[in-house]
Amino acid sequence: MELIDDLIAEKGEARAVDLARRLGVTQVTVTKTIERLKREDLVTSEPYRSIFLTKSGVRLAHEVRERHKTVLEFLRELGVPTKDAELDAEGIEHHISPATLAAMRRHLRSKK
Repeated sequence: MELIDDLIAEKGEARAVDLARRLGVTQVTVTKTIERLKREDLVTSEPYRSIFLTKSGVRLAHEVRERHKTVLEFLRELGVPTKDAELDAEGIEHHISPATLAAMRRHLRSKK
């Protein structure tokens, strides 16, 4: 979701080939994922056309981006090197509970 949003911001559109290249996966994998996202009403696309986020998709992309930013900032606050924190945040952000995310946000706000 984040990458689709990023590509639209950068290029005005997101294409399966660009998603596959950036994610290091096959276009078949991207196509299957896009079909699932279409069923969930998060994206729209037609065969051989660009992929766009629905309103729900935009909202989810922003939530995912914010969650990633919080986890990354928290790990950096702990002293985790940036490269490691970026890799770890990618995994953690998908499994973190709302309570843990809220605690991270409170901690980060208390430091400002």
